[in-house]
Amino acid sequence: MKQLFQLLVIAAVLLAIPEWAAAAPANVPLVPTIDLKIGGGSGTPQETSSAVQILLILTVLSVAPAILLLMTSFTRIVVVLSFVRNALATQQMPPNQVLISLALFMTFFIMAPTLAKVNETAVQPYMQGKMTQQQALEAAVVPFKEFMAKQTREKDLALFLSYTKAERPKTIQDIPLSALVPAYAISELKTAFQIGFMIFIPFLVIDMIISSILMGMGMMMLPPVMISLPFKILLFIMVDGWYLVVKSLLASF
Repeated sequence: MKQLFQLLVIAAVLLAIPEWAAAAPANVPLVPTIDLKIGGGSGTPQETSSAVQILLILTVLSVAPAILLLMTSFTRIVVVLSFVRNALATQQMPPNQVLISLALFMTFFIMAPTLAKVNETAVQPYMQGKMTQQQALEAAVVPFKEFMAKQTREKDLALFLSYTKAERPKTIQDIPLSALVPAYAISELKTAFQIGFMIFIPFLVIDMIISSILMGMGMMMLPPVMISLPFKILLFIMVDGWYLVVKSLLASF
C-alpha cells in the first residue's frame, strides 16, 4: 500500500509539470531540455568514421575501470578479503562496500610506485608536449607490464603465448598485453586462493571441534555455526587478524 501511494504521488507530480511550466513566469528558469538528433549528415565516409570512433571511445571508457582493476593488485586483495569474511561466516559483515573500499585504497597504496613511474615517463612528457598521444600510451604501458610480469607465473603466460603461437618474448616490453593481462589475472586468482586456503584452516579446526563437542553432548539440533561464530571472532581478534591479513597481502607483492 505504501509503495502504491508513492507511485501515485510521483505520477501526479509528473502530470502536473506541464501545467507548472505553462503557469511559470518568464523570468523563472525551467528545467533544461536535451534534444538528440540522429541522421541529417551528409553521409560522407569521414563523418561515418568519426561517429564510429566516438562510439568506440565511449565503449572503451565504459570498460576502462574494469580493465585497469584487472591490471592492478585489486583482484588478489578483494578475493582474499572475501575469503576472510567467508571463513568467519559473518554473512555480510563487513559489508561489500567496506571490503571493496579497503581493497581500492590498498590497491592505490601498492600501485603508487607504478603510477608515479607512469606519471613521470608518460603523463608529464605528454602534458609538456614532448610526446605524442601514441608515444605516451606506449610509455604508460611499460610500468604496468613490469608490475604484472613480476606477479605472473611463467606457466600461465606460456599458456596464452602458445595458444596464439607467438614467439617467446625476449624482454618484458615484448610481451603482448593480450596475453599478459589474462595470464596475470589467473596467476592472481591462484595466489589469492592459496592465501584463502591458509586462512580457512584455523577456522575449519574450530568448526570441527565445536561440532564434535555438540555431537558428544547429544545436541544434534543446535547449529554448530551459531556456537563456533563467537569463538572464530574471538580468535580473529586475539591474533589481530586484520593486521595479519593486510600484512600478508602487502608482503605478497
